[in-house]
Amino acid sequence: MSQLPENLRYTDDHLWVRTDGDVVTIGLTAHGQELLSEIVLVELPGVGDEIQVGGTAGGVESVKAYNDLYASVAGEVVAVNEALVEEPGLVNEDPYGDGWVYRLRPSEAGAVDELLDAEVYQAVVDQ
Repeated sequence: MSQLPENLRYTDDHLWVRTDGDVVTIGLTAHGQELLSEIVLVELPGVGDEIQVGGTAGGVESVKAYNDLYASVAGEVVAVNEALVEEPGLVNEDPYGDGWVYRLRPSEAGAVDELLDAEVYQAVVDQ
């Protein structure tokens, strides 16, 4: 497996979260997209949607299965990656870059700090 970016936080259901000022960017980890295999459809949340922790924030369909994306941070969706509508494979090709899924303005400061760091997420993946 490739080296995990240290500047991100992770969830045990294979999402990554990057803080960009007062907004967080969320995507599927390299391991998560490898488990799914080829992504053929990405369902995006709506801009303006209020997402609760544990709530659905879109989903991804692969040649293997459909998986909901569950929110690990609550807040308002402020942007979605429209490029994924036409090119869902960006999630496979560049999961930590052009394959991001949505951006959220967290409703709670510090919520991202409670997520897994790279070392702990790597231990989850290695289990």
